[in-house]
Amino acid sequence: MPHADTPGTEAAPRPRPRWWTELPLIVLVYACYSAGRLLVRGDVSDAVDHGLAILRIEKALHLNAEHPLNRLFTHEPWLGVPADFWYASLHYLVTPLVLVWLFRSRSVHYRAARTWLMTSTFIGLIGFTLLPTCPPRLLAPGHGFVDTMAHYSSYGWWGGEASAPRGLGGMTNQYAAMPSLHVGWALWCGWILWRHGGTRATKAAGVIYPLVTTIVVMGTANHYFLDAVAGAAVMAAGLLLTPYVLRNADRARAAVSVRFATVRAASLARGAGATGASGGDGSAPAVGGITPVAGGSGPVVSGSTPVVSGGCETSAGERFPRQRDERPPAGAEPDAAPADTGDGAPAPAR
Repeated sequence: MPHADTPGTEAAPRPRPRWWTELPLIVLVYACYSAGRLLVRGDVSDAVDHGLAILRIEKALHLNAEHPLNRLFTHEPWLGVPADFWYASLHYLVTPLVLVWLFRSRSVHYRAARTWLMTSTFIGLIGFTLLPTCPPRLLAPGHGFVDTMAHYSSYGWWGGEASAPRGLGGMTNQYAAMPSLHVGWALWCGWILWRHGGTRATKAAGVIYPLVTTIVVMGTANHYFLDAVAGAAVMAAGLLLTPYVLRNADRARAAVSVRFATVRAASLARGAGATGASGGDGSAPAVGGITPVAGGSGPVVSGSTPVVSGGCETSAGERFPRQRDERPPAGAEPDAAPADTGDGAPAPAR
C-alpha cells in the first residue's frame, strides 16, 4: 500500500491552510479546554482519594519515582529552580512555536498534526472530568512530598498554586492532574520535531524535550508517574482517532458547501426570474417569444433583429398606397442584364 506522503499518491492537493482561519480555531479550542478545566474541578475529597490510590498502585508496582526526584529537586536549587521554570513556561511556549513552525515549513502535515493535538486535548479533558486527582504536592505533608513551586516561589512569578501567577490561582484547576497533558503535549512536540525536523539538533530536541518534561513533572511533585503514562496513552488514542476526525470534518465541510451552493443557486434563480418577468428594463414581459417594441409600434420576434423604420413598420402582404410592385408577373422572365456598348456605358434597356 503506498504511503500517504508518497508523491503522486494523493487524490488531490489540499489548499494551504490560512492563518486567519487557523488562529481563531486554535484560540477557540484552547479557550474551551481552559474553561472545561475550571468547570470540572470535582470534589476535593474524591481528588485526594484518587491521588492516594494512584500512589498505592505505584508502590505496589515499584514505580514510585516521584519521591527520589522530589527530594533531589528540593535539596538542589540548581536543579529545582530551572525545573520550576521549565514546568511553568515551556508547556505554553514550545507547543505553539512547534505549531507555527509546522504551519510555515511543513504545511502539508499541519492539518493532521493539529487535529491530533486537539483530539488528544479533548480526551484529556474527559479524563479531568471523570477522574479529578490531587497531585503529590497537595497531599498531606506526611506523604513526603514538597511543593517545589512554592518552595522556590521567590525566583519566579508563581506562588503556591501550580504555575499560575501569584493571585491568579483561582483561574486554574489544581486537580486536573490525570492525565498529564504537560507530558502529552511534550510527546506531541517531540514526535513532530523527530518526524519532520531536518537536522540532527532538531531530532535530538524531539527526544530530549518530552524526556526532561516527564522528569520535571514528577520532580516538582505536580504529577505521578502514572499521570505521565496516561498522558502518553491519551496522545496515542488521539493519533488513532485523527483519521476518523479528519474524514468526518471533510464530510461536514462538503455538506456545508453543498448547502451553501444550493441556497446561492436558488437565490440567483429567484433574481433571474424577477428580472425576466419585468423584461430586465421595466418593459412588459415577453409572451410567446414576442417582445413589444418600445412605443407600441409593433412586435419583434425574440432572437431576430428589430426593423428600424422611424416607428413605421408593415406586416407581410401589407402595401402603402401607390406603392409600385417591383416583382415580375407570374411566368415572366426577368430582363437580361444590359449589354456593354463598348464605351464603358451600359446599353439602354429595350
